[in-house]
Amino acid sequence: MSDKTPAPPHFFLAPQTPLVYANMARVAHTNAEFLLDLARYLPGDPHAQVQVRVLLTPFSAKMLARALTESVARYEAVHGAIPTPGEPDLADALFRPPPPEE
Repeated sequence: MSDKTPAPPHFFLAPQTPLVYANMARVAHTNAEFLLDLARYLPGDPHAQVQVRVLLTPFSAKMLARALTESVARYEAVHGAIPTPGEPDLADALFRPPPPEE
């Protein structure tokens, strides 16, 4: 038996493969699978339009979460921290409305 780990498969991207933009995600799960809805939400639109729905095994979902975590860490190491809602940013500090007068 060989101690070598098999090489991962090579990805093939056909020319007609659609490119999908999503800026929202919804994740749900059962005991057997994870469901990932990737959606596009536009300001002023009351609905987020689902662009693609992905069904994953629990193992695949965990591997995807790990891959995304590692990729975000590499991105932030080069480009700095990605701000998330709830964290103050420069615009909050510079353009905060004045406190109400008493």
